[in-house]
Amino acid sequence: MADIVDEVRRLKAERNAIILAHNYQLPEIQDIADYLGDSLALSRTAAKTDADVIVLCGVHFMAETAAILSPDKKVLLPDLDAGCPMADTLTAERLRELKKKHPKAVVVCYVNTSAAVKAESDICCTSSNAVEVVESLEEDEIIFVPDMYLADYISRKTGRELIVWEGCCPTHAGIKPGDVLRQKRLHPRSEVIVHPECMPEVIDLADEVLSTEGMCTHVKKTDTREFIIGTDPGILHRLRKENPTKSFYAASEESLCSDMKIITLKKVLHSLREMEYMVEVPEDVRVKAKQALDRMLEIG
Repeated sequence: MADIVDEVRRLKAERNAIILAHNYQLPEIQDIADYLGDSLALSRTAAKTDADVIVLCGVHFMAETAAILSPDKKVLLPDLDAGCPMADTLTAERLRELKKKHPKAVVVCYVNTSAAVKAESDICCTSSNAVEVVESLEEDEIIFVPDMYLADYISRKTGRELIVWEGCCPTHAGIKPGDVLRQKRLHPRSEVIVHPECMPEVIDLADEVLSTEGMCTHVKKTDTREFIIGTDPGILHRLRKENPTKSFYAASEESLCSDMKIITLKKVLHSLREMEYMVEVPEDVRVKAKQALDRMLEIG
């Protein structure tokens, strides 16, 4: 494995490449990344980097987002099969049909969507800034796609009624209240932190509801020593690495995003060596989608 890591680093320098990795990636991918973060952090880094090549270790919509924001750069996704079940629930055509039913509504689109769906939206959001995005809108009608559980959380935080697309993240929907309660019995001193994509019954058991980047920031600042984490257990590698004196327990070890785990070091090496697999977005779609992303990035 050391030889692969050395070769990846050599090729990265040769190609003037940057490796961006999501917090759910395999530990060895997290360790080799130049930047590790959630969707919002990766979006901002992709927009600002001076690298010629972006190797996106995440899923397809994240690579598309990087391509939308950085059309002058080559964006590589080491495995094209890295998708998102929630993003797959909504197509641009279905969103257009929903918009026809609510012609006065503004469309807020979670970044966990295709570029084509973003192009049909007015503004994007991530789990980090979804509440802030909705609070910034003056329109009476708001369509929110595609995560119904994140929409429920936003509604509770803002008091705004949303027109919701009934999609969800299978990974977070797989975390049940019983999982959290069981871990609380085992680790009674733990603070419970869950992702806003979790179902309302799980959120009701949480001490904090945060994006993955929010989780990483929060646990560094608090004096609490033990945490039950309600999201993909892949984040525990980063949490433990950055906080070696604290203890972390997954709310559910079984609730894993398999798409986030298919990128390996060998695939990253192949991607850099062969410059595969390039993710591109048609220019007409890219321009429209970028408007929604830019509007999001302007907030905060």
